[in-house]
Amino acid sequence: MAGTATPENSLLSPTSSRSVTHTVNGSHKFVIQGYSLAKGMGVGKHIASDVFAVGGYQWAIYFYPDGKNPDDNSAYVSVFIALASDGTDVRALFELTLVDQTGQGNHKVHSHFDRSLESGPYTLKYKGSMW
Repeated sequence: MAGTATPENSLLSPTSSRSVTHTVNGSHKFVIQGYSLAKGMGVGKHIASDVFAVGGYQWAIYFYPDGKNPDDNSAYVSVFIALASDGTDVRALFELTLVDQTGQGNHKVHSHFDRSLESGPYTLKYKGSMW
């Protein structure tokens, strides 16, 4: 081979590399006192949690007692998690759970999303991204 200086008996040194991906778990409890007073505040109006930190990013929960969209007709609540810090393409797995605090039954309503946690993380593209 022209231009290549390779000793005939040289052995290639073995190489290796490693990629380590880790996850961070966290939780945030957002209690809405006086829910019955919040219901009726209007479609698209929300109550926000305090900003909290998980995995080196700031997050917030937005609760819409009468729904976020006019199509909801105030019949449904909407709950979103939002990236509250600067960041791009932040990947996150999360679960939002609503707990009935009326005292007339102790049950949980788990949100059902089109995509299960097993299908992979969600990507929040920029500060203010919600899912």
